[in-house]
Amino acid sequence: MALYGLLGFAAGLPFYMFSTVLALRLQAHQVPLAVIGFFAWVQLLPTLKFVWAPLLDRYVVPGFARFFGKRRGWIMLAQLGIISAMVAMAATASDASLPLTALFAVLLAFWTTTLEVAADAWRIELYPTQDEQGPIVAANLWGYRSAMVAAGSGALILADWGGWTIAYLAIAVAAFLPFPILSMMRPEAEGGGGRAAALVTGTAAAAGILLATAAATALIGSALLASASAIGIDAKANVTPWVLALCMAPFLAMAAALPKIRRAPADAPIRASAAIGPYVDFFWRYGFAALVLMAFVSLYRMGDVLALNLSKPMIKELGYSLTQIGRADSFVALVSSVVGVGLAGWLVTRWPMMWTLALGAMVAAVGNLGFVWLAHQRVDETMLYLATGADQFGNGFAGAVFVVYLSLLVNPRYPGAQYAFLTGFAFLLPRLLAGAGGTMVNAIGYDGFFLLSGVLSLAAIVFLPALARIRARDA
Repeated sequence: MALYGLLGFAAGLPFYMFSTVLALRLQAHQVPLAVIGFFAWVQLLPTLKFVWAPLLDRYVVPGFARFFGKRRGWIMLAQLGIISAMVAMAATASDASLPLTALFAVLLAFWTTTLEVAADAWRIELYPTQDEQGPIVAANLWGYRSAMVAAGSGALILADWGGWTIAYLAIAVAAFLPFPILSMMRPEAEGGGGRAAALVTGTAAAAGILLATAAATALIGSALLASASAIGIDAKANVTPWVLALCMAPFLAMAAALPKIRRAPADAPIRASAAIGPYVDFFWRYGFAALVLMAFVSLYRMGDVLALNLSKPMIKELGYSLTQIGRADSFVALVSSVVGVGLAGWLVTRWPMMWTLALGAMVAAVGNLGFVWLAHQRVDETMLYLATGADQFGNGFAGAVFVVYLSLLVNPRYPGAQYAFLTGFAFLLPRLLAGAGGTMVNAIGYDGFFLLSGVLSLAAIVFLPALARIRARDA
């Protein structure tokens, strides 16, 4: 329980640094709001984790794995990736080159996501039932939410005091805390070799993997930026129609493939494949009900994701300082989030899942609508505390319920890959739309934007009667 609280803390710290804190940092350097919105697309990396999640189920990290095991080996590699990317973001804190800022933000997002994939797979293997999942998810999310509060408040106060470089370096050190603890744990199995040898060889292998990943990311990023420029995507472009078209593509592809998947026997190549077999299994078990499930998971956290990237720039524009925002994101946000997560972790062990999902959607909507209320109040930290508390309580409650629900949908044969797929798809549509958030605010204003986010959170309730009747096909 304590370890999963710490792993949640280590994953939550960097997430805030490539999302909300980065948005405020770009705003401080006079980057246009539409471009700040584009940086929300860095958060697409967690939604695409199903692309490389099977690698974590199939392969081990050289050096680390022989002593610490497969799951811990990947977690330790991800920790090294996180601290190296965070140090690079600290070194380029002036944002003189936005492509360079984007590169290091993407690397930070990639390694943070890899840490989550490995930790989630380990969690599902260790705690497979609903009663067991509630407490361990609560512990993990307490750590995660505490970290987001620590990053949000601590980084902003440090940035106000000593600059963005100091803020990123301090958070980097805190995010690395699990590594020495994991390195001191007992071996995965007898005969795994010495601890010191595993650490030395594992760190050497990690250095090569980190450099190769950075080089590949730079090449892919350059190609994507060139393509975007060629089709006219810039700070003045209306990207919303493009985003909506992209959002429809996954649903159309799934609907077209389902008939063939449902007829596939157990030894069919698409079901036996190490690369796509775990994902085909999900659609084979749920059939056309999978489309309902995917639509629901795409919508459930929509409001919170839309609000995440632009809520702090809006608050800054209202006249609040970085230090005031940081204070609101400290004790108030921490207590609200911890209470929300804890209440959800307790309720899922006692209430039917559909009731807790409905309550989560409602409190999340209240949190988003609180920003509309805040925009029409005088500049007063008490008002900011009320809005922040409502947002963090709703976010924590809905997030905990959602994690338990998704964990129960996976096949225990493929815990890492299927959970990565579900959580990735759950945030694909919201984060695609979040990237267009800056252009949406330019068109409908902050009031319209946060009203929309609140209504979208409530819309998920419409799916609950259908979800209650869905049962997985027995393999």
